[in-house]
Amino acid sequence: MSLKSLVLMLFIASCFPAFAEQENPQYDAKLAAKYGGDEYGMKSYVLVMLKSGTNTTETQDKITELFRAHLANIRKLVDQKKLIVAGPFEQNDKSYRGLFILDVANIEEAEALMQTDPAINAKLLAAELYPWYGSAALAAYLEDSDKIWQKRP
Repeated sequence: MSLKSLVLMLFIASCFPAFAEQENPQYDAKLAAKYGGDEYGMKSYVLVMLKSGTNTTETQDKITELFRAHLANIRKLVDQKKLIVAGPFEQNDKSYRGLFILDVANIEEAEALMQTDPAINAKLLAAELYPWYGSAALAAYLEDSDKIWQKRP
């Protein structure tokens, strides 16, 4: 790095102190450790985009059966604390059906979990998996999510 570049960087940094890293006076080390957060309160997840699959030949009864099993699988993954967020999309022109955020170590572990989903195995749904970096506090969502629904789908 040239001296000119270094001086320019220092000048820019001095003009914008708000961009400098700051310590959080509310930081709770125990809570960060509980959720596996790094120094920024973040962690790695796998984002799963669920799309319409290639199977369009099933009967309505079979589709209903497979989607009931899909929902049961979601509950199982939540109980295992592997699935942090799940939900459907409204109808759209991209064939996106829903998403999952999985609390797993890597894409391979996420792929293995997706193979436990009957709707994916039957190709009613297809899963696209992406590494995703988000708040480690997402797991806190699970602590209250089971207390707010009146009717289970």
